[in-house]
Amino acid sequence: MNKSLSTRITGMVQGVGFRYYVSQQARHLGLAGYVRNLPDGSVEAEVEGEEDKLKQFIVALKAGPSGAVVEEVKVEWGEYGGRYRGFNITH
Repeated sequence: MNKSLSTRITGMVQGVGFRYYVSQQARHLGLAGYVRNLPDGSVEAEVEGEEDKLKQFIVALKAGPSGAVVEEVKVEWGEYGGRYRGFNITH
């Protein structure tokens, strides 16, 4: 079943390749959406896809790339909307 996911990741997640890592993970899992840095130092990702793939994505977010220190991953589930084509890093 397809769903959407809004996430906010806090910790040392900017300036360590975190958005690139998130983009790689999302593309590998066949998810669509975007990732971006927020002014407060956190990272936001909005993704859509199969529920089991989204759960794998959350695990990847919690792990993060080497160099990152993930303190918290806030997750909000939603209905699939088909809003995205592919996965992008935005600003």
